[in-house]
Amino acid sequence: MTVTKNSHKNMPDIYEVLNELGIEYRRFEHPPVFTVEEANRHRGEIPGGRTKNLFLRNKKGRRHYLVVTEADKTVDLKSLEARVGESALSFASPERLQKYLGLTPGSVSPFGIINDSNDEVTVLLDRDLLRYDALGFHPNVNTSTLVIQTDDFQRFLDYCGNVVKISQV
Repeated sequence: MTVTKNSHKNMPDIYEVLNELGIEYRRFEHPPVFTVEEANRHRGEIPGGRTKNLFLRNKKGRRHYLVVTEADKTVDLKSLEARVGESALSFASPERLQKYLGLTPGSVSPFGIINDSNDEVTVLLDRDLLRYDALGFHPNVNTSTLVIQTDDFQRFLDYCGNVVKISQV
């Protein structure tokens, strides 16, 4: 079976996509987490770089960005605006999150871009994450974390086809 990105009506399963790409992962179950602070309390033995993911929109709502950065990093939206050439970035609504990534608040993850069938979301990847051998992300739900090798994560991003910009976040 070949897995392809498609419409939200028939969303691909992240596990099927990872298996199809030959990407190995380790799954860690935990209670639902909605913030970095909650995730830190349930981190346990989860290896790899810890991440946080922010779904943003520009002022007119015509462009959307998924910021993937280190969990404890503070994201300066004004500085980020200058780097991406936007005049105003703000958090996108839960409705936009559902429309573009097929996700709900608390489950934001770069794995959600498999649901962006039109490649409308630009991924802003913090280059500091590339120093880790492995990274952990929610598998599009906030009750577990998947840890994959950083090289495999970059291969996953290539597969998805969205624009990815690597810079200091």
